[in-house]
Amino acid sequence: MPANDPNNEQAFYELDSIFDQLAIEDFEPQHPLARVREHTSAEVPSQALIQQYFESGDYPYKERMTPSVYYRQKHRLQIELVKLQNWVKDEGRRIVVVFEGRDAAGKGSTIKRFMEYLNPRVARVVALTVPTEREQGQWYFQRYINHLPTRGEIVFYDRSWYNRAGVERVMGFCTPEEYETFILQAPEFERMLIDSGIALIKFYLSINREEQQARFHERETNPLKTWKLSPMDLEAQNRWNDYTEAKEASFKRTSTVDAPWIIVKGEDKMRARLECMRYVLSQFGYEGRDDAAIGVNDPLLIASAEDLPAF
Repeated sequence: MPANDPNNEQAFYELDSIFDQLAIEDFEPQHPLARVREHTSAEVPSQALIQQYFESGDYPYKERMTPSVYYRQKHRLQIELVKLQNWVKDEGRRIVVVFEGRDAAGKGSTIKRFMEYLNPRVARVVALTVPTEREQGQWYFQRYINHLPTRGEIVFYDRSWYNRAGVERVMGFCTPEEYETFILQAPEFERMLIDSGIALIKFYLSINREEQQARFHERETNPLKTWKLSPMDLEAQNRWNDYTEAKEASFKRTSTVDAPWIIVKGEDKMRARLECMRYVLSQFGYEGRDDAAIGVNDPLLIASAEDLPAF
């Protein structure tokens, strides 16, 4: 079997030292996971147990995923993403993947791993800055519409129209009337996207307060990441409860059967990235799909808001 065959397990193990070095270069979090309530194999992941993990903010695994396991799994999933990309291009499909979550939840780094081997002519990232004066005078959704995919494209939104339901609401950047208009229009807007043939996936990356604080500290002390830390980030810790309330309100009013919120526990970034990849790949019957390579999602790490009554 050739060394580059994705099914050659021995070849992957021989690359462990390289993978470990890559992990160091990526500077993944090294601090211990906080608020762990370890899941044992004796515990069946019932709906009640899943609900408990997502409500409490506890994490089900004591240790972070090892770099060698992560890179082997990511490699297989990225091969599948390339197949998906080719299918999207050949079939003229349109896919939108929205990433939302608290500050430092890992949205950008997850998108980066999706894009790592994709063709930028087919897959692209939309990460909009503060609206211009002209954009402020437009219909709220208008500037996001301008970036929707054409046939044969995948678009990843690193934050999206849900800015209004999160940071704008919490920080007072919109009026209560503007928020209420948004929250009523968002499901209808998404229904129109879906009816037009766009496949829409909405991820919310969730982390507990302790993990967010640790990541903010890393941004303060790592000279490669200080640019990521803003006054808005620091205020996020002070307004933790406000953001929680805004998140839960958004889930209740904008998670629908056709466009549900997919909540991903993101305390371990490596596991979260893999769960997002698996979920996206599982949604499409693209040519040559390898179900064994994709695997199945971990129900303790990823769930639909539609299946979590508390939300």
